[in-house]
Amino acid sequence: MTVLQAHYDVVIVGGGPAGLAAAVGARDSGCGRILIVDREKEMGGILNQCIHSGFGLHNFKEELTGPEYADRFIRRVRSEPGIDILSESFILDISPDLRVTLMGSSIGLVEIRAGAVVLAMGARERARGAIRTPGYRPAGVMTAGLAQRMVNMEGLLPGKRIAILGSGDIGLIMARRLTLEGCEVTGVYEIMPYCNGLTRNVVQCLKDFDIPLHLSTTMAFIHGRDRVQKVTLAPVADDCQPQLAKAWDVDCDTILMSIGLIPENELSRQLRLQMDPITGGPRVSSTLETSLPGVFACGNVLHIHDLVDYVTEESMRAGAFAGELAQGRRRPQDNIELQAGDNVRYCVPHTLSPDREISVYLRCIRPQRDCILRLGNFLEKPLRLVIPSEMIHLTIKPEILQRFYGTTLRIDIVPREDA
Repeated sequence: MTVLQAHYDVVIVGGGPAGLAAAVGARDSGCGRILIVDREKEMGGILNQCIHSGFGLHNFKEELTGPEYADRFIRRVRSEPGIDILSESFILDISPDLRVTLMGSSIGLVEIRAGAVVLAMGARERARGAIRTPGYRPAGVMTAGLAQRMVNMEGLLPGKRIAILGSGDIGLIMARRLTLEGCEVTGVYEIMPYCNGLTRNVVQCLKDFDIPLHLSTTMAFIHGRDRVQKVTLAPVADDCQPQLAKAWDVDCDTILMSIGLIPENELSRQLRLQMDPITGGPRVSSTLETSLPGVFACGNVLHIHDLVDYVTEESMRAGAFAGELAQGRRRPQDNIELQAGDNVRYCVPHTLSPDREISVYLRCIRPQRDCILRLGNFLEKPLRLVIPSEMIHLTIKPEILQRFYGTTLRIDIVPREDA
């Protein structure tokens, strides 16, 4: 049982990959008292059910499964003195002066003081209600992540003949996983004209197993009173409306929804943080500090990442910045506004400071070949292909940022003139 102290340098909300990396970053910055609060029984977050390989290629230069990747950070956190872990507990409130109200079965209701707080709550899946799929409400309709937990952690199969709506990475991975378990996957049906998962997952999970991918296609109706019996599929026009005259039926007993993730920001909205309507997460500075001084955000609660390696890199920086603030070392204020331009859906962080090298993450709006990532008028980076499902990582040197002191810096993705 964890014995809580009255004051911690850094309190981290969430014990997934973001929270673990933030704790390591805070410890490396010199903090001696760190608390991780997690609502689950075991740390690791979503990684515990991701038993497929493909993690750690950037950070560890080797291919690991999700539990192996999490285990490396869990071991590091447990071996560090001064890091306390509080599982099966919740944070109810954070006051402007950083008094944190906690509740858990082992501690009851307590209040502690924090020098800084890092929000690392992750994300949840978008469910059927978010897209209003017509039809009945039978058993057998679930999110791909729930099916992943059932198969990988509970040893249960959701069904025998599966249809997957949406081409998110979890859906692609579950198409392969269920095929290996002897199920029949009728196909993956994506409303957009391009796939929303990583290219490597399309190749390794669909093409290698001859699972069809139907682009510009959606589910027009779900049939079945008690259990899913079949689905009506239809191609969509340019306005994404189903063309029912060309619809066809596919028999299945299970439908998996892989239609995106939503940052878990109920606590952020309760704290009245300034939010970005595009990412669904808080607006942050170059130190990943939110609009509430002393509160930082990182990982999928800030914006949805493709790779856990990117989550780790970003979260270690957030933890380090939070640790510096807790120790009284505050960075200069940001004075450059970062703005998404042509074919850029969003960019994080939202403001920049020219006193250090900055890592910027962004996504495009539509696929584009032979293009240039243009930063103001001073930096151009050629790109062979950009797609919305793959995040772009850009490192900006301080000498570039100094030219934009006190102004707005715009990021555009434009065609190459010689293409």
